[in-house]
Amino acid sequence: MTKVIYPGQTIGIIGGGQLGRMMALAAKESGFKIAVLEPTMDSPCGQVADIRIVANYDDESALEELAEVSDVITFEFENIDYEGLKRLSQIANVPQGAELVRITQDRIIEKATLVGAGVKVSPYIVAQTYEELVTQIATIGYPCVVKTARGGYDGKGQQTLLSESDLPQAKTLFEHSACVAEAFVTFTKEISVIVQRNRDGETYCLPIGENIHVNHILHETIVPARIESSTAQKAEQAAIQIANAVDLVGTLAVEMFVLEDGEILINELAPRPHNSGHYSIEACNVSQFHQHIRAICGWPLRQPKLWAPSIMVNVLGQHVMPLTNDIAKYAHWSVHFYGKAEAKENRKMGHVTIMTDDINATLNEIDASGIWSK
Repeated sequence: MTKVIYPGQTIGIIGGGQLGRMMALAAKESGFKIAVLEPTMDSPCGQVADIRIVANYDDESALEELAEVSDVITFEFENIDYEGLKRLSQIANVPQGAELVRITQDRIIEKATLVGAGVKVSPYIVAQTYEELVTQIATIGYPCVVKTARGGYDGKGQQTLLSESDLPQAKTLFEHSACVAEAFVTFTKEISVIVQRNRDGETYCLPIGENIHVNHILHETIVPARIESSTAQKAEQAAIQIANAVDLVGTLAVEMFVLEDGEILINELAPRPHNSGHYSIEACNVSQFHQHIRAICGWPLRQPKLWAPSIMVNVLGQHVMPLTNDIAKYAHWSVHFYGKAEAKENRKMGHVTIMTDDINATLNEIDASGIWSK
């Protein structure tokens, strides 16, 4: 029987960033207490937590302390210590387990898992060394993208190769880990499906987001994604297929490419709430954070409903001042800041969600504001 966690009990969160903060705020609405394990004292999640354990994610005594004070434990991002999480799962209630973190920390394992789940991915090869890449690359051809198997996010740890003369540019990637090289596919859109599942197997997807990136960092998410209903159906089905294959509990964000013929390819996974799901805080009857808390606490899930088409725009360090200066101009914008002390360039500091009846007019309004031209 599923163990139910009740209001008044404590949810432990590994990781103190903005995702942990938004999880914590959602949990506090239902009366839960929050404990956070995070190396920095004044973290976004730490600011709203009841208990702060300031230590590294692989600190065994800190993980034991988190287990002692928590009735259930979750994590806000995947770059935590897998071995530590695995040990923690043996002494504490960690409904998500550690296996999905192991899968998503390594692109080689992730690709094999996706193929095993029966979904489509770009043609790819695995290379343990640069020399192996050189001998195998003809299998997928050019252009292609070489990515480190471990680490790397927001465009870091990858290199696009347009022709054989670019090959040497990928050499330094192998200093970090083995690599995956993916054939470059011509796609019309990038979308993400956030699928959430509880321990009883109850599963729902949030409305699909269409993602627009600038310099490899998510800039805007448009919901609903401007895709055919048949494509949306395939995307949801693929996300649910993956969720079932990995026995998901909690949240899984599945990033996908939409091809010209409406087919989809799976790009990558994130085993947690996702930047592209932030719109759900205002725009849905249940946010990705509320649903995540329900899933890990053994509560029944809610069928997501979109109140209105919406656009989420990320606020990076360079956008903080112009947005703050103009905040009074836009009464219909929902502005979120994450409580980070220093607004560094390209660092995610917050987001804005705009519910709208006219997506194109709102996209023009965002551009005309000049806030994101910085």
